[in-house]
Amino acid sequence: MKVADIEVHVEGEGPASVVMIHGWPDTHRLWDASVDALSDRYRCVRFDLPGFGRAHPRRAYAIDEVVEAIHRVVVEACPGERVCLLLHDWGCYFGYKFAMRHPHLVARVIGVDIGDAGSVDHRRELGLSGIAAVVAYQLWLALAWRIGGRIGDAMARGMARVLHCPGDPRAVTAQMGYPYAVSWLGVAGGSHDRRVFAPHCPMLYVYGERKPFTLHSTRWIEAIAALPGSRALGLPGGHWVMIDCRHAFHDAVRSWLATTDTSAAVCGSA
Repeated sequence: MKVADIEVHVEGEGPASVVMIHGWPDTHRLWDASVDALSDRYRCVRFDLPGFGRAHPRRAYAIDEVVEAIHRVVVEACPGERVCLLLHDWGCYFGYKFAMRHPHLVARVIGVDIGDAGSVDHRRELGLSGIAAVVAYQLWLALAWRIGGRIGDAMARGMARVLHCPGDPRAVTAQMGYPYAVSWLGVAGGSHDRRVFAPHCPMLYVYGERKPFTLHSTRWIEAIAALPGSRALGLPGGHWVMIDCRHAFHDAVRSWLATTDTSAAVCGSA
């Protein structure tokens, strides 16, 4: 189905929908294995974030634009439903903001490898070397977006190789780095909302344990694990833990969804 200029893929059957949102430098295809694992019991809804699909205009998208795009997808693809969000990387950033702005549309959240990244607690745990590593790769991608063209694309693809991104490197473009440009260069209105995500509903947080640095603080995952119906789980993989630990990841997701399943609640007008 089409929602505005976004092509939305809906697969599977079931009374509840799982809305899957990817990050850098991926597309909706990141969730192929997740659809295979979940579509027998859930409606799997996925799409390319604005600016990540080849058909999208090559420009920076404001944070509010992206959150509004998610809002329209949820309202039109899952009418009258409170959905489960399955989020990774920048999908976590945008998805968490969507959940905070529209809590009546979100029943559950599954966050993958991005927690309270950038918070005071997280920076304290990273230390100077970790902060330097984060700044380096993010500024590189912001500059790749700014430069654009063949040089910018080459910069983005080089960083994708360094970070062991599992997707097709030929599909990676500098355009996909616009969220870093928004954050670091202040384009499209910049990023000023630094609130840490505190879920209003049950949350499963899954993260890779084999990375140079974490993207959450210990304090944050302890707070998540203490919430009713919530869980924090580390798996022996990297940032793309849904691929590195495919079976363990999807077993954990299916098990958690089963324990938190409730009858789909009808929400008010969006």
